[in-house]
Amino acid sequence: MKRVIFNQKGGVGKSSITCNLAAVSAAEGLKTLVVDLDPQGNSSTYLTGKRTADMKDTVADFFEQTVAFNIFSKKPEDFVHSTPFADLFVLPSSPELDFMERKLETRHKIYKLREALKSLSQTFDRIYIDTAPALNFYTRSALIASDSCLIPFDCDDFSRQALYNIMGEIQDLQEDHNQDLKIEGIIVNQYQAQASLPRQLILELLDEGLPVLPVRLSSSIKMKESHQEHQPLIYMAPKHKLTQQFVDLHKVLQGEEVELEAL
Repeated sequence: MKRVIFNQKGGVGKSSITCNLAAVSAAEGLKTLVVDLDPQGNSSTYLTGKRTADMKDTVADFFEQTVAFNIFSKKPEDFVHSTPFADLFVLPSSPELDFMERKLETRHKIYKLREALKSLSQTFDRIYIDTAPALNFYTRSALIASDSCLIPFDCDDFSRQALYNIMGEIQDLQEDHNQDLKIEGIIVNQYQAQASLPRQLILELLDEGLPVLPVRLSSSIKMKESHQEHQPLIYMAPKHKLTQQFVDLHKVLQGEEVELEAL
């Protein structure tokens, strides 16, 4: 299963959701890979504690070899790095992605990531892809390469409008490049249970028939502490409420039943 986490609106928690879902997956014994396509490299740093500018054999290096002649090209697995956590791996980002984008577009390399992830799927049980908050070359590559898309939603009107735009763009991409891609669900993030606006927005999205996932991720300072410690929540605070919400969300994505809080 290859999932891309994407929203064109920044600050909705893409990297946090990507890494924590992947960490839960790994903690449950599934060999899991995070592919970091955001030039900021937040997922890479979160999982390894290293700056992406200091890392070698990154996703930028993978893309670079697709446009350069090499007698001995590396295999996709040669760009995969281990993390301190069992069964959790990362294909790290690089600041060089920004500079390479135009060259990759003009060379029509949009399907190279799909080929690589098809190969890596033979090794990994789950692949989670983090993207920049833009529908750029790398995000399109990820959507073409994936089985499903998860859309973070942080319960405000700006995010709601972005949500409609994303769903329209995904529909276009499905028709042209990846008919098997599905919108697996909308992840409500930074949810404040005591506020009326988030509840109202969620109910309206459900009334419109949109695939809002039933587990809502709370707003918590524990997430920032997790970033600072470079430890996903399942390792740093396994009994915390937000951690358990990620566990429940992972169960939902696995098709398992969970006890849900009422809106």
